[in-house]
Amino acid sequence: MAALFVVGAPVAYAQQSPSSPGNAPESGQLSQTDFKMLTDIRVGVIKAALQLTPEQEKLWPAVEEAIRARADMRYRRLASLRERMGQARDIDPVQFYRQRADVLADRAASLRKLADAWQPLYQSLTSDQKARLRLVAIHAIEGLRAAVENRGMAMDDEDDIDSWDLPY
Repeated sequence: MAALFVVGAPVAYAQQSPSSPGNAPESGQLSQTDFKMLTDIRVGVIKAALQLTPEQEKLWPAVEEAIRARADMRYRRLASLRERMGQARDIDPVQFYRQRADVLADRAASLRKLADAWQPLYQSLTSDQKARLRLVAIHAIEGLRAAVENRGMAMDDEDDIDSWDLPY
């Protein structure tokens, strides 16, 4: 149960106001260090919930690497978005579509790598481990859903693109 409460920490952290401690003071966004800390927490919660056997431990590094690579890619994507949004310029719709297609292709490729990394480990999990993983995933999805709803409310209230950043 403690692991489930810790999974909620990133969502709660993401919902802090821009002036809250731990957020980058100049932009109201998480710093790269904070973002990595939240990734460490998520990785630790997942691993603790699974209670891997020594044989399964051998399959874990590929999963952890894929999780961290996706988190790093997300941080870079959000930083790039913040930078582009801060620049006043005319929007070229064709270029916008091309950039969006590239981002989606990159996200799809990293998600496929994550699935490929998880497959051998997931196949080795017991039914109890799979149940614990589902609980962690459900809790994370509920937290994400709440954060997205809050993001939408913040967008309505603040009309500010920076308010939608989440540490996922």
